[in-house]
Amino acid sequence: MRVSTGLASLGALLLPIAAAQSGGAGSSNATNSTTGPDENGFYWIYSEGLSAAFITYGASIAKMLVNDKYGIQRDVVAGFDNATAYTLDAAHPHLGAVPGRYANRIQNSTFEIDGETYHVNANENPTPEAPDGADTLHGGHNGWDYRNFTVASHSNDSITFSIVDPDGEQGFPGEVISYITYTLNGFTWDIKMVAIATTKKTPIMLSSHVYWNLDGFANNETSTALNHTFYMPYSGQRVGVDNILIPTGDILANKPGSVNDFWSAPKQLGADLQKPEAEGNCGFNCTGYDTCWLINRDQNGPYDWRDEGGYVARLQSAWSGIQLEVYTDQDAFQMYSCNGQNGTMPLKTSQGLFDNEDFPRTIGQHGCLVMEVEEWIDAINHPEWQRESKQIFAPGGDPYVLQASYVFSINDTAT
Repeated sequence: MRVSTGLASLGALLLPIAAAQSGGAGSSNATNSTTGPDENGFYWIYSEGLSAAFITYGASIAKMLVNDKYGIQRDVVAGFDNATAYTLDAAHPHLGAVPGRYANRIQNSTFEIDGETYHVNANENPTPEAPDGADTLHGGHNGWDYRNFTVASHSNDSITFSIVDPDGEQGFPGEVISYITYTLNGFTWDIKMVAIATTKKTPIMLSSHVYWNLDGFANNETSTALNHTFYMPYSGQRVGVDNILIPTGDILANKPGSVNDFWSAPKQLGADLQKPEAEGNCGFNCTGYDTCWLINRDQNGPYDWRDEGGYVARLQSAWSGIQLEVYTDQDAFQMYSCNGQNGTMPLKTSQGLFDNEDFPRTIGQHGCLVMEVEEWIDAINHPEWQRESKQIFAPGGDPYVLQASYVFSINDTAT
């Protein structure tokens, strides 16, 4: 393993491991001291308010357990009952994983660095001219969420995964070393992702691809998540895309009252899906959301992304009373309303209703949503956006860093 970085980069790289080994503030409240995988291949961490399970495949979260307003424990993320099932699922919807080395889409599966054009593995939207795909989604056929990470450190309240991504893998230049740390503290799930380019300049953009349903898929009034209320107070703009969701370079306004307006006031996910504007909103023949909103906080002056009340997104279900606030240092936010779910994805035994024919034990269309904190999507193909310093990383330079906090609470208002 070759590492050629400055002291600043090395220090940032070591921060996640140090945090995991220290145990953290919540370790005194841990409810289990086992640090190896359980019989299902899950690595558990705990705090006084949350329990979460992870697997090495994709550094994925497999369970997130939190009590609802009635004190009933809900598992609010989609997944499988054992780690092996993740590797066998042919659909591979990137469940709870870390997509990489470059998350979201890359137009024509190409990009340019310093005048050299790179061609990466195409894996989405096949055509007769491009049978493997017209673009690259989440890093290619063997992106990070298809690979087993190494457990670098594990305590009661924190776990760190690591991966070495070789030079040339999926067509990307240079070796990248990355550490992914998950920590629980009280009712907060903290994420820190660090990645370092060790040999060549390369694009890096990561995210967390979790499928959420704050009712634990157990709502006896609806099988969808369209009852969830969503709010993004800093997101009056979005990235314009074509009908296969490739950015066009345009930055579009989310006018008040429009389908993509979640900034002027909170609203339920399904509130505007009957409007004509919603048709095609998530691509060709698709009604729903698969949208990248921009996070415009600078207008209010200097900010600390960790400040209470400074969340970039808030999701809430009046039925369960569970509320989730998302804080992050990233400048974009993708929300996908599970438009492609078709009832073939099973629920876990920790989720859903039993013996009720009106509520099959599967995830149907709009039965969940994905919330991805990230950088501006496909900015490596849009130099006019001037995002190079946040997306292209070089040996000896600053590391790539993503930080986010998911804060749970109870709020059962029907807004």
